[in-house]
Formats: sequence, C-alpha cells, structure tokens
Amino acid sequence: MITFIDLFAGIGGFRLAFERAGATCVFASEWDKFACRTYEANFGDKPAGDITKISTDDIPDHDILTAGFPCQPFSIAGVPIYNSMGREHGFAHPTQGMLFFEIVRILKHKRPRAFLLENVKNLLHHNNGETFRSIYQTLTEDLGYVVTYKVIDARLLVPQHRERVFIVGYSEPFTFPTIPNFAPKLRDILEPVVDEKYTLSDRTWQGLQQRAQRNKAKGNNFRYTIANLDSYTRTLVAHYAAGGSEILIPQEGKNPRRLTPRECARLMGFPDSFKIVCSDYQAYRQFGNSVVVPVVEYIARALVRLLDT
Repeated sequence: MITFIDLFAGIGGFRLAFERAGATCVFASEWDKFACRTYEANFGDKPAGDITKISTDDIPDHDILTAGFPCQPFSIAGVPIYNSMGREHGFAHPTQGMLFFEIVRILKHKRPRAFLLENVKNLLHHNNGETFRSIYQTLTEDLGYVVTYKVIDARLLVPQHRERVFIVGYSEPFTFPTIPNFAPKLRDILEPVVDEKYTLSDRTWQGLQQRAQRNKAKGNNFRYTIANLDSYTRTLVAHYAAGGSEILIPQEGKNPRRLTPRECARLMGFPDSFKIVCSDYQAYRQFGNSVVVPVVEYIARALVRLLDT
C-alpha cells in the first residue's frame, strides 16, 4: 500500500487525485476553517490545523508527501499587488513565504520516498530565478532528492488555461507522463439552468465596461473577459469571489453572468459528486486555490506506479 500526506490540503484536490491512483491518505493539514469544512464533508476526515504548529512526531510515516504550498507570494498577480502595498513577497512574505520550509522540515524528519509539489509558473522566475534556485538547492543538495519539474497547462484536460509547475522528488529522475490533449470546450461544463443571481446587474455590467475603458486609456491591465464557449477560459483565481470579471459567460439577450460554484468545480476537474457545503464566496475561493484534479491524477498514477515497482 502506497501512503501519502496532504499538506496545505485546501479542499482535497491532491487527495482525490492520489486516491484515484490507488494511494492511501494517512494525514492532512489545512488552516482555513471553511476549506476544512468542505474537506471533511467529502472525505470524512477533518484536517489537522496550522502545519507550523504540528510536530513532525505527530505526522505518520508515509511514502509520498504532497503539497500545493501557498502561491500568492510568487504569482504574477500577487507580486505587483504586494509591491503596490509596500509589502514583502516571495520568501520574505511574513506569513506565507516561509511555508515552503515547513515542507523541508517534514521531508528532513520523515524522509518519504518521494514528494510532489505544485505552485504557479512564476515561481520559476520570481526574484530573477533566485527563489526557485534556492528551492531546488534545498531539495537536492540539502535533502538529497533527485528533483524533476515541469510546467503543465491544464487546458489539455479542462477548458481552462492554467499553467502550474509540478516538482517531483525521488531517488532518480522522474519521467512526467504524457497528457493527451482532449481539447475540452467550456460549453460542455456549463449548467443548463442557472439562477438569475449569477447574471450581472445593469449597474455592475456598466461599471465593468467603464472601468475597462478608463484603464485602457491609462495603459493599465484591468479588463473583463467574455469567455468563448467553444474554447477555454482564463485562469480561475481565488479572487474570482470578489467580482468574477476574469471569466464571464455570454447570455443571449441579457447581461453576461459569472460561473456558478458547480461550474468552477467542473473547471477544476472535480466530479459532480463533490459536495459544495460553503457559501458561494467561499466556494469560489476554494476552487480558485485548488489544483486541477485530473492533471494531478496523471502524475499521481505515474508516481504510484513507480513506487509500486
């Protein structure tokens, strides 16, 4: 039996993927109470809390460590925001930047056979590449793993452009599986009947258009996006909860609408059996912060197969 732990577990995207691959979860950690509520509703286990307060002695032995450690301090969207606010980002971020070293602490103490980490593509380029060089050096020279990494765009499997870097550590180079391009279309994941509350009001829709015009004149980046139903969307982000302008669904004869939480779940590859138990606001945050389940599943199956042999 191949076992794994689920760090920074969120709502369980890694767990769902690895369990589908035949592995067994023996420990999970997540600090957000709303994410824990969703996790428990779907897996029957309540994750342990803040990983910084958990002793490695309280973490079971395991074969694989999985973690989608917080990406905001390294993201293309997050770094300019932190800069504009005069706040630190990357490893210097006061609460999230150092969480990578919690992973290091556990790897050093528990010595699992392998690990799988996920983060934004910009992690590779943050601080002119110094951040990733530090991560790579720590995992290889300090901990002794052979590290392989790859940027994968989820749009091969779901109708969403979402590039993430996956980092695998093992005793030898890991060969990432070939992921087929199923070229999914956005229209295939849309609900047939949608509550009117998801349609933008006249005031909100007019405000978005006016703001976009003002920002275009100033050369700023803000824009809304009317999605192409026969293609894929922009990246679903956690702050979709605050407005939803990044992905708007066109509607004949009326204003565009936001995605529903269930559509967001489908956009991230979660099955319709996955329970959404929190408010729409929290659900948007949870799915925007999650991993794309089928992408992780391809990697998980290859990793579990490797360890099984």
